[in-house]
Amino acid sequence: MIHVEKTLERYKYKGEKSGWTFVKISADEAHSLKPNNKKSFRIKGSIDKLVIKQLALIPIGEGQFILPVNGSHRKVLKKEAGDNVLIAIEEDNSELENSADLLACLEDEPRAEAFFNTLSKSHQRYFSTWIEGAKTIETKTKRLSQSLSGLSNEMDYGQMVRFFKKKKDENGF
Repeated sequence: MIHVEKTLERYKYKGEKSGWTFVKISADEAHSLKPNNKKSFRIKGSIDKLVIKQLALIPIGEGQFILPVNGSHRKVLKKEAGDNVLIAIEEDNSELENSADLLACLEDEPRAEAFFNTLSKSHQRYFSTWIEGAKTIETKTKRLSQSLSGLSNEMDYGQMVRFFKKKKDENGF
C-alpha cells in the first residue's frame, strides 16, 4: 500500500482524456503496487476520507499511471484541480460486481437473463456500469428498461446502444 499526498491535476487537451481530473502515480509508486506491470489495473483504498474500490489506474507511459478523480468524487471531497489530497491505495483483486438492480430485473425476464448469462463478465459489466452511472432514478429506470429489451432480443451492449440511438434519431427525441 502507498500513502502519499498528491495534487489534483487536470488535462486541458489530451485526446479522450481532455478535461479529466486525476492524480499522477509515479513509476516507482506503481511498481510498489504491482511490480513490472505496464497495463491498467484496479486499486482500492482512500482519497482523503473517501473510500474507493475497483477504480482503475491508467498507464500514461514511462511506467507512470493516473488515477482519474471524477466529478462525484470531487464533489464529496470538495476538491478541484490544484488542491492536495491524501491517497492510500493498494491493488484491488476483488471481482467487479454487477448491478443489483439489473440482476433483480433479470430474474423477472428469463429470456434476457439467459442471454445475459452467455455474455463474458466484461461484457456483462458494460450493462452494469452504464446502469449504475445514471445520475437520476428516471435515467436509471430508462437504462434498465433498454437493457432488458436489448438483452431479450439477444443484443450485446454495443448493439443495444446503437439500436436505441437510431430509434431516438428517427423519432426526433
